[in-house]
Amino acid sequence: MALRIVFADDNFLVRQGTAALLETSAAVELLEAVEDPPSLMAAVERHRPDAVLTDIRMPPSFTTEGIDAARAVRARYPDTGVVVLSQYVEEDYAFDLLKDGVAGLGYLLKERVSEIDELVRALHEVARGGSALDPKIVEGLLVRGSAQTSSPLLGLTEREAEVLQQMATGLSNAAIAKTLFMSERAVEKHITAVFQKLGLSEEGEVNRRVSAVLAFLEAGGPFGKRR
Repeated sequence: MALRIVFADDNFLVRQGTAALLETSAAVELLEAVEDPPSLMAAVERHRPDAVLTDIRMPPSFTTEGIDAARAVRARYPDTGVVVLSQYVEEDYAFDLLKDGVAGLGYLLKERVSEIDELVRALHEVARGGSALDPKIVEGLLVRGSAQTSSPLLGLTEREAEVLQQMATGLSNAAIAKTLFMSERAVEKHITAVFQKLGLSEEGEVNRRVSAVLAFLEAGGPFGKRR
């Protein structure tokens, strides 16, 4: 069954172009494309979609309307995932979006829209309660976190840090293994080590990918917990 989504962007050409691209994928069904936060919330109320795709800068201030809308959607409709799109690598905005939890949230650069398979993967991931971060954002977070002398990231081996970076983008074990040219067994071993070193408990109800991103933010983010 196709993933049901609502899309929001104030730019008419971007909205039409992205809508046309989304409609080329059989994996998603675009229910409605809107131009501002009020229209987005109304569309979500009407359709109760599986996921929302929204620009980060929309009227009236063109700053963080997309982040505010994402929080509102997640608060009112917890079964709806949200992917926020940004034109530039803005780590502070990523922190702002994810500081209270990453379940059901994604943050991608707009350049990923043309990579329809990656975009669809991100939408599916947030729809099932996972998370999806753009690799460029993850790279920035990793650098920032490693720069802190007290960061738990410093205790990771180079390979473990690479696995954590891939986990934070939302990849499965199999996809990580393929990306890093290693076996799935080796990936599982590194994941276990990462969770141990970052002090994460293995609770059955907790999505391991969500926990990985939370650990990542706690270790490197200005809004993260200090250990």
